[in-house]
Amino acid sequence: MVGAKAGPSPSTSLGLAQQRSRSSSVLVKSPFCQVCCCGPAPCASCCHSRWPFLTASTCSRLFYIFLHVGASAICCLLLSRTVVERVWGKTHRIQMPSGLCAHLFGLSDCPVLSGSGAVYRVCAGTATFHLLQAVLLVHLHSPTSPRAQLHNSFWLLKLLFLLGLCALAFCIPDEHLFPAWHYIGICGGFAFILLQLVLITAFAHSWNKNWQTGAAQDCSWFLAVMLATLGFYSMAGVGAMLLFHYYTHPAGCLLNKMLLSLHLCFCGLISFLSITPCIRLKQPRSGLLQASVISCYIMYLTFSALSSRPPERLILQGQNHTLCLPGLSKMEPQTPDTSLAMLSAGVMYACVLFACNEASYLAEVFGPLWIVKIYSYEFQKPSLCFCCPERVEADEGQRGGAARPADQETPPAPPVQVQHLSYSYSAFHFVFFLASLYVMVTLTNWFSYEGAELEKTFTKGSWATFWVKVASCWACVLLYLGLLLAPLCWSPTQKPQPLIFRRRRRHRHCIVSPDNKYPPV
Repeated sequence: MVGAKAGPSPSTSLGLAQQRSRSSSVLVKSPFCQVCCCGPAPCASCCHSRWPFLTASTCSRLFYIFLHVGASAICCLLLSRTVVERVWGKTHRIQMPSGLCAHLFGLSDCPVLSGSGAVYRVCAGTATFHLLQAVLLVHLHSPTSPRAQLHNSFWLLKLLFLLGLCALAFCIPDEHLFPAWHYIGICGGFAFILLQLVLITAFAHSWNKNWQTGAAQDCSWFLAVMLATLGFYSMAGVGAMLLFHYYTHPAGCLLNKMLLSLHLCFCGLISFLSITPCIRLKQPRSGLLQASVISCYIMYLTFSALSSRPPERLILQGQNHTLCLPGLSKMEPQTPDTSLAMLSAGVMYACVLFACNEASYLAEVFGPLWIVKIYSYEFQKPSLCFCCPERVEADEGQRGGAARPADQETPPAPPVQVQHLSYSYSAFHFVFFLASLYVMVTLTNWFSYEGAELEKTFTKGSWATFWVKVASCWACVLLYLGLLLAPLCWSPTQKPQPLIFRRRRRHRHCIVSPDNKYPPV
């Protein structure tokens, strides 16, 4: 799923409105731009001078992403032992005043300004910030609503409010913060993992369904399906070989060998079930393309899990060897590789930002039940932008309903047309609330947050993080198998079809498709 659409559906009146807003934004001077970001004016007025193609909603989304990236970076700095020793340590004699620490925390020093406690407090402020906005923006469907200014405006006030929430969290003692907030973070982190799994499976189903629609009409789309399928299976196979080569050892790493073998069996199982006749009878467009995407994602989750586990130590020929980590040779001492750990962390955070943006877009297109509707969406024609379906139009003032094909003629627009949101503001902030909790528990090793350090998180790993990622991989397999096998539990027809509908089917088979190989009904 490639990014969300930047603006609402095009129309004549909306186009004129955008032209008037662009022409008016050009006349805004820079001092007023600096002041308007503190008031009810949208932040797009500050961006039009350099990037005129950015709308208010797109510009706001970028600002929120920068805020989340900045908060995550601050959490990494506070969790790093090296940074804490250089800033708060005795080497440079940069200490907080003992009177201030005693007044705020009852201690002569300030231990809450570093470690897992500081990460919990910063993420508590950011999560509360996004949760409050998600609640205030529920059932918002128009960018011209007064409540939309809470999302697109008042940036200085929102920044001060965010800093105030984080500062307030630092005043909470540990015995009152950790017991409750730890379990809230665990639940929010698992909810975000499930959301990511829903998005990746929906991505695979949408890709396969859209290109299979084109493959039934044109051979070029069939060739594209074959090349994409072979490409993903090749990446999964090469990834499995590299994992066997670098994360296993002849003298140990039995858990890694068993896990890799089990996940390869999972890839073979979902590939076989995707093309079985009983599955294709219920889902005619099921194929190997969606199975190849899921197989590649399973290999990525396996790599992320193996790079997050603690290493094994074994004495071989009188020497202490570190096993189950990438090394230069099978019989040489292996050392932790920080580049692979940082690569896994970077891909993880990119998936976090992708999930936040894509979930908010799908929530606006399909409504509150987008998690269910995205799997049943039928494409009218193949497209490279298959993950950006057409907007679900409202019927008689109500949201929801069937999706309108792109080539279908629409009635003439009324003089004043209601503007739609390019993405759901409330869902956007709620997913960022879950993402803040996910980043918090990921940096602090999930269940073992005591003594968490950034250097150990990305180099030495922990068993808690390892099993969480293994469980997420198994949950992805179960979700995909459920989508394949669930239609088998439905009976073909519980009720007989109306007589009029049967006559139309017979008439359609006899006239529209006379050379059909199936007999008419």
